[in-house]
Amino acid sequence: MAKFVPVEPFDIVIFGGTGDLSRRKLLPALYHRWLDGQIPPTSAIIAAARSAMETAAYRKVAREACEAASGESWDTAEWLEFEKLIQYVTIDATRPDDDWPGLIALLTPDAMRPRVFYLATSPHLYVDICRSIGLAGLAGEPARVVLEKPIGTDLESARAINDGVGEVFTERQVFRIDHYLGKETVQNLMVLRFANMLFEPLWSHNYIDHVQITVAENLGLEGRADYYDRSGALRDMVQNHLLQLLCLTAMEPPNNMGDDDIRTEKIKVLNALGPVAADEVRKQTVRGQYTSGLPDGKPAKGYLEELDSATGSTTETFVAVKAEVRNWRWAGVPFYLRTGKRMSARHSDIVIQFKPAPHNIFGQGVDSVNRLVIRLQPDEAVRLFVQIKEPGPGGLRVKSLPLNLSYAESFTLRYPDAYERLLMDIVRGNLSLFMRRDEVEAAWRWVDSLIDTWEASRYQPEPYPAGTDGPLSAAMMMDRDGRNWWKEA
Repeated sequence: MAKFVPVEPFDIVIFGGTGDLSRRKLLPALYHRWLDGQIPPTSAIIAAARSAMETAAYRKVAREACEAASGESWDTAEWLEFEKLIQYVTIDATRPDDDWPGLIALLTPDAMRPRVFYLATSPHLYVDICRSIGLAGLAGEPARVVLEKPIGTDLESARAINDGVGEVFTERQVFRIDHYLGKETVQNLMVLRFANMLFEPLWSHNYIDHVQITVAENLGLEGRADYYDRSGALRDMVQNHLLQLLCLTAMEPPNNMGDDDIRTEKIKVLNALGPVAADEVRKQTVRGQYTSGLPDGKPAKGYLEELDSATGSTTETFVAVKAEVRNWRWAGVPFYLRTGKRMSARHSDIVIQFKPAPHNIFGQGVDSVNRLVIRLQPDEAVRLFVQIKEPGPGGLRVKSLPLNLSYAESFTLRYPDAYERLLMDIVRGNLSLFMRRDEVEAAWRWVDSLIDTWEASRYQPEPYPAGTDGPLSAAMMMDRDGRNWWKEA
């Protein structure tokens, strides 16, 4: 049974409090932490947005969001206590002359109390909001500011945001959030590697054939057309989520679990990523864009139809990349990264495929490969596939079956989702699961070089039908290397 340790009383101000992120993720996350006794009743939750609204009306919006996220576990009595923490203020946070006194009046006067400013807004507002916070005299310790991804659209814009935020807050006060790092199985990856001698001696080019990291979505644009068409799958998913998963998979053991020790090892991985050469870009990368199809037998529009653009678009909705970490541990081991929209199913997996046995004594058709499959969603689990003999007479038959650790089956208590865990870490001031400035910029440096290579080679997206696993070229990229994308039977 998990034990939830309460945090100290805190104030959190959510800028963009009426937005989708606040309603779908942040408010339900705080409510569930309240239910588990982690949030003291003297804490304050302040939603701030431009919309004119009274606190009572906002509490009704918050209740609908939290009730929808709770399902059958909804507890009206608990909600009536929790909603007492919630206040709402109408403010244009980018303007220091707006109603900042009204906001300040809602904050607890205790100067040493943790004060979290969560920027659930468009990234182009980050610097202006931070400057307003500074001018209001609210940026001193122990204040923290939370930045959602994407931080910029390229290296130059990321640096501009980091510079602007850094004028107001110290690096120790800045929490750049990537919710994938809050998932239980992502954190368990470090425990599997560094707390089990079974894996660490094998975790190198000596025993690992290749690594696959897949983040597949079965949905389309879902109301994000304007943002998505300016970014695409590479900027939206690879630059942050997939590269962070790659870092945790490939990094060296940190000296300890301190935040800067972990982040220093991750930056080494990003700096070791080899660029994709112009003459190899069509062999080592795949760009795709979904067309209409029949996922689950139901008609689905193509990307251009969802975008409703008369001029068309060359934005990619699918990316596959064969990446190389050029260091001593991983020399010669390819890392295959893949993400896409409107794929056959929603799932996120890290697959560590070990090298086959040096000599197969069981005959042709016998798979002698072990795989460690870490499923991040939808059903968090860790599976180690090993070869066993099928029972029964009639000859020796070998079958690959998993040793299975299912979180749903192994832990009877509901465990926190990513935002719940990360919000509590922010209150505690624990930076280990958040990105440092140099991490963000190193990731953009590698992504920018790939974008430049695509543009120089005029590499256009390849169409793939909605409900499939991406363009044919993605399968061919693996086939050229004598490998296949992992798909659980």
